[in-house]
Amino acid sequence: MNALLGVIFHFVGGFASGSFYIPYKKVKGWAWESYWLVGGLFSWLIVPPIAAWFTIPNFTEIISQASGTTLGFAFVFGLLWGIGGLTYGLGVRYLGVSLGSSIILGLCMVFGALIPAIYYQFSPAEGKDTIGMLTGSSWGITVMGGLLVCVIGIIICGRAGMMKEKELAGSDVQNTDPHAVGNADTEAHLSGKDEYKFGLGLAVAIVSGILSACFNFGIEAAKPMADTANELWKAAHPGQGEFLYQNNVSYIIILWGGLTTNLIWCLMLNARNKTYSDYTNKKTPILSNIIFCALAGTTWFLQFFFYGMGESKMGNGPSSWILHMAFIILIANVWGLILKEWKGVSRKTMFTVIAGIVVILLSVLLVGWGNSMK
Repeated sequence: MNALLGVIFHFVGGFASGSFYIPYKKVKGWAWESYWLVGGLFSWLIVPPIAAWFTIPNFTEIISQASGTTLGFAFVFGLLWGIGGLTYGLGVRYLGVSLGSSIILGLCMVFGALIPAIYYQFSPAEGKDTIGMLTGSSWGITVMGGLLVCVIGIIICGRAGMMKEKELAGSDVQNTDPHAVGNADTEAHLSGKDEYKFGLGLAVAIVSGILSACFNFGIEAAKPMADTANELWKAAHPGQGEFLYQNNVSYIIILWGGLTTNLIWCLMLNARNKTYSDYTNKKTPILSNIIFCALAGTTWFLQFFFYGMGESKMGNGPSSWILHMAFIILIANVWGLILKEWKGVSRKTMFTVIAGIVVILLSVLLVGWGNSMK
């Protein structure tokens, strides 16, 4: 039952992450950096403490009593995770949308799932999965098999994306890369033809994949705060299992790091692109834009709200991170089908992307099954 609830919670979190960008499409007249920053203020600064206040009444005391090491590492990992998110755009620029996204998300999943397990192999801690446990037990091998299957699914979806770009070459497409510069041809930019640099792109993708996985490392670093919240709740509610919302206190510090990175970058883009006036431009629907940004930012945060709930049922091991990433990739691809982003492609390409989605679904079942065997 815990494994099933964990999968359900991770699905809801993945749905939030795969859907959060949709409200941004309703923002009118603002540059990317402007609406990303406003939405980010809700994601990283406003909503996390509100969520903690509703679920952990004494969360400020837990933070104030945490060691400097715990707070420092949680913040630094959040900072690095923020850089990983920003370098994602560079990876897409140099490798193209499909290839870049597939490599980065795949690496993020693998590094986020395995590096903590390797770390705890050499520095054992109670309740932590090690790489030896994953390779030396039937449940661990099943989870690792699920990871491998998910990576295969990502590769298939990436292949479908490359086929789509080739088939639709020369057609009108929107530039969705927020880091694009100059007036480079949009289609060429999205396909990677104008700046395709495989060596540099691969290096950037590896850096982005590792740094994006730092959110999971941040959760590990902030675990003492989550453990304190869990112990206090269990003392007040004996016999009711683990505290569903224990990670909400950890997110506050981790997301401060992400806020720092993104705030600096967005303000730099405001200065470079002279878009500071967006926030006060009466020719745009300011209130409506803020509401949609708030909705997007809040939806984005919900991915980790439900990730913490899923983790409380499955543990912060590879299973939770794999499921989280798998559902994000799955929902994003499903939205692509619903919003007809694949309109005009051949039946072979459509079959390929659907096959990738099915393979990712299979990986979810494998990981959930493996966790239920634990």
